[in-house]
Amino acid sequence: MTPSLEILDRLIAFETVSDRSNLDLISYVEDFLKSRGFRVHRIIDPKEDKAGLFAEIGPSGDGGLLLSAHSDVVPVAGQDWSVPPFKLTRQADRLFGRGTTDMKGFLAEMLALADAVHTRDLNAPLKLLVSYDEEIGCVGISRMKDRLPSLLGRPTLAIVGEPTEMQVAIGHKGKRAYRADIRGEAGHSALAPNFVNALHVAADFVGKLRKMQKATRDNGVCNAAYDVPYTTFHVGQLSGGTALNLVPDKATLLYEFRHLAEDNPDEIEARLQRAAEDATAEFPDPARITLQALAGYPGLSVAASDPVVSLVRSWCDGDTTHVAFGTEAGVLTGLGVPTVVCGPGSMAGQGHKPDEFISVQQLNACSEMLQNGAKHVLYGS
Repeated sequence: MTPSLEILDRLIAFETVSDRSNLDLISYVEDFLKSRGFRVHRIIDPKEDKAGLFAEIGPSGDGGLLLSAHSDVVPVAGQDWSVPPFKLTRQADRLFGRGTTDMKGFLAEMLALADAVHTRDLNAPLKLLVSYDEEIGCVGISRMKDRLPSLLGRPTLAIVGEPTEMQVAIGHKGKRAYRADIRGEAGHSALAPNFVNALHVAADFVGKLRKMQKATRDNGVCNAAYDVPYTTFHVGQLSGGTALNLVPDKATLLYEFRHLAEDNPDEIEARLQRAAEDATAEFPDPARITLQALAGYPGLSVAASDPVVSLVRSWCDGDTTHVAFGTEAGVLTGLGVPTVVCGPGSMAGQGHKPDEFISVQQLNACSEMLQNGAKHVLYGS
């Protein structure tokens, strides 16, 4: 196998589902890079069961090429796989395994490039960033963020290698997720009108979210680059009540919004708080809705005319695109790093699905892009 496939074989074997530790994978990557002369910094999660990694080689300081990948994968439980999910299986041009597309394929190419450049004299540094818990709302990169400015410096550009079929993604929506805890008043259902039904309060709040969605769709900002061209509101889970003959005094609602770059998420959050207050105002005491932010990440919006976009397009011969899914790119741009998203595989075609795979052709295309980037940025040719 080629070096990148040997590396991918090792990476897939680490079962880094988000509810498990990723430390074995991080140790492997850490040892791989240290043995090749990289300066490596492990960033431990506050719970100490997971970690991220930053590594660099070449001249210290600003400039250079930053490549970024997350180490975690989505679960396989309940999915019908025809091959072992945590063992790389090759069938013709396809490489099967959880994370091959999202996004250990790119991580393998990052490490293959590290192996290729470590014997070269570099004019600028190669910088590698590996995060965790991306699949549950970019939680890991948010916890790493305070450490990153002093480590990253100011790279010339960054590529987040999420699967875009080697197209250069210049935009995606931001996201904020919430939990709403709703309080009502318990009582016998025979006297239901005398009590505050927590599920009724929740339903009214959901109704207000639906009105917000309609108003945003009809009168809000639109961006035709997206399949759904406006900011969206989504209720994913509602639970409450213990028995049919009891008025429920508690309910829990999980919801989110995914916003265009043109929409201010803080203003949307304030509108959601007012909607919760309005919903409870229509009920007597003790009706109450308490909102708790769970996770979130900023959106990405890069001008198609940005020189970084033209540069990466020249390395991969790709078109520009916008993607429906979120990435960590918005965090990097918020730190002042010019960033695009470009990586092998198809999120729509293979991401999060049973029998996830990536094609050798896509990995080869990614390898070519990174080699071109190294020639342009690192070697100065």
